[in-house]
Amino acid sequence: MTANLRLTILFDNRPSPVGLTALWGFAALIETGDRTLLFDTGSNGRVLLKNMTALGFSMASVDQLFLSHPHWDHMGGLDSVLEANPALSVVLHEGFSKHLIQDLQGLCREVIVVGAEPQTLAPGIVSTGLLDSQPPEQALILNLGGVIMAISGCAHPGMEQIVERGRALLGQPITWAIGGFHLMYANDAEIARSVRALQALGVTDVLPTHCTGDAAIVAFEQAYGEHCVSGGVGRQLEL
Repeated sequence: MTANLRLTILFDNRPSPVGLTALWGFAALIETGDRTLLFDTGSNGRVLLKNMTALGFSMASVDQLFLSHPHWDHMGGLDSVLEANPALSVVLHEGFSKHLIQDLQGLCREVIVVGAEPQTLAPGIVSTGLLDSQPPEQALILNLGGVIMAISGCAHPGMEQIVERGRALLGQPITWAIGGFHLMYANDAEIARSVRALQALGVTDVLPTHCTGDAAIVAFEQAYGEHCVSGGVGRQLEL
């Protein structure tokens, strides 16, 4: 396994630098040195591709697309992604439309349909498997170069459940929690419980963005200090 890992947020509704467009949704590019994986597509494919180009990336370099759940703000750019790179392997789960899964068979190189059990996609890259929520969701667990992280689209099942699944899967704590934590409608007590739960599970660093909500992001900033990284299009982690 490579010791190099870079994650770049390509699509987010958090504030972004000049030259990049922020819209509701989430997508991130994960580069491991061995492969490049696109996590979700955001809500608008044209904006996704524009942001990629502005950040110096090309869709042609992406090996695999991972879709967390079938909400428009995470798969709205699917058509544009497949048009730009029909050689992609696409990973989704049984909670997606059977018609979509069938249609994708002729639009990309490979379709991987994940069930309830965790599924290894490559060494150190694992889907949590289909988690029980509305809508059903899968998340990504990375264990590469000594970095262990959970990446969520919206964390509809709860970020704690995602981290717990990853911890049970690997037999060691998940240190990074990244993505949407879905706390935008939570009250202060619920937010505080989520912060405490992730700390108790051994999460040492967080990047809460997208649907986490402003109040929850402030709570994580207060709890984690410099170990809470801001989101937004263009945010990059090199680990």
